[in-house]
Amino acid sequence: MAYTEKILADDEKVVEHMHPHWITLVPATLWFILFCGIGGAGIALSSKLDGTAHSVVLILIIVVALGFIGKLTVAPWVTRFSSHYIFTTHRVLIRRGVLKHTGRDISLQRISDVGFTRTLWDRLVGAGSLTIESAGEHGQETLVNVPHSDVAQQTLNRLVEEDGLRRARQAQPGYSAGSFPNAGYQQAPPAGYQQPPAGYQPSGYLPPTPDYQPPAPSYQQYPPTSPYPPQ
Repeated sequence: MAYTEKILADDEKVVEHMHPHWITLVPATLWFILFCGIGGAGIALSSKLDGTAHSVVLILIIVVALGFIGKLTVAPWVTRFSSHYIFTTHRVLIRRGVLKHTGRDISLQRISDVGFTRTLWDRLVGAGSLTIESAGEHGQETLVNVPHSDVAQQTLNRLVEEDGLRRARQAQPGYSAGSFPNAGYQQAPPAGYQQPPAGYQPSGYLPPTPDYQPPAPSYQQYPPTSPYPPQ
């Protein structure tokens, strides 16, 4: 079972699953190349030393290089792939961390505003920040380095609107899952009923002629013409 499927409700579907933008890995990759070059140069220079000095310098170079690579290269890669921004039909899920997990769930019905911020650099690489305003103790959540944050904002606004319509339908009496209440309902005819043939007219019915005039009303006109009280 996939990671996202484990945290979803029965009637919940994933609409968007994102990690931070790949641009966050560029500095980590550059650091890796830099330390590999420095380490290679240091190992080449240490080969000129003899005996114990060569071994000590070689071990020192390897330990220092691995320490910097682990902190400046491996950690950003792990952080990027362990950070999840998930939009579902019911909520926004935010998960971060490997050894220490942090997470937040924001119900769509509690979201009051969604905004995005893109600098010139963000527009060039296709990234940005997404700000979600919601009711609660932690009212604002900012997601940084979101891929195509402008598109993500439109998607989230659409999900909020669809969630409101879904809840409005569920609040109406007679709602059943998968259909609008009483939509397309038709009463079944009684047992043994046969549809009359085309052109059928009831017995004794005569269609009105073109010169037909309705009879005059049988009630007296008001006011009466005879004196009152009667004589």
